[in-house]
Amino acid sequence: MTKGLIGKKLGMTQIFSDDGVSVPVTVIEVEPSVVIQKKTKEKDGYEALQLGYGRIKQKNVTKPLQGHFKQADKGLFRFLREFPLNLEESTPGQELTAEIFQAGDFVDVVGTTKGKGFAGVIKRHGFGGGRATHGSMFHRAPGSIGASADPSRVFKGTRLPGHMGHERKTVQNLLVWAVRPEMNVILVKGAVPGCKNGVVLIKQSIKKG
Repeated sequence: MTKGLIGKKLGMTQIFSDDGVSVPVTVIEVEPSVVIQKKTKEKDGYEALQLGYGRIKQKNVTKPLQGHFKQADKGLFRFLREFPLNLEESTPGQELTAEIFQAGDFVDVVGTTKGKGFAGVIKRHGFGGGRATHGSMFHRAPGSIGASADPSRVFKGTRLPGHMGHERKTVQNLLVWAVRPEMNVILVKGAVPGCKNGVVLIKQSIKKG
């Protein structure tokens, strides 16, 4: 069974292992994710579970979505995400908690990276830049990108200045260091994409599952 939850990144901290080694961990809050809908191959063309996370007031939900949430009858939610979970063991309205993961599991975490705005090639792509000596006149510019009269265009994918960050990223094979169901919290060793209070998806690792 593929396991998955929706969570919120609270930030990073450190905890100490039994032998006194400092371990950097990311704290992810995982309030119970509610099964909203079961996608079936006969009706939808694929199998998955739609989970809801983050309860909100009725005035902030459209009428069609209110009707959609009624089949689960567990409230209204801000976020809806789909996971390829086991259909037979789950029903609309069921709550999935942090206890589906255990310490020692490996997970893939999906999130939206921090937006950095417009950035140059040195910050965005790690270019080395030109000489810093007096009179060089070439320091942080990208350099020539032309291809002469043939083909008279800039090739797609050329690394240039532009919008940096705010992209969907997946970090794979992160170790679940600890699970604290009484606090609805999962501690994951290492960093996960996104800012504080950003929504992340926690999935069973596809490479070390």
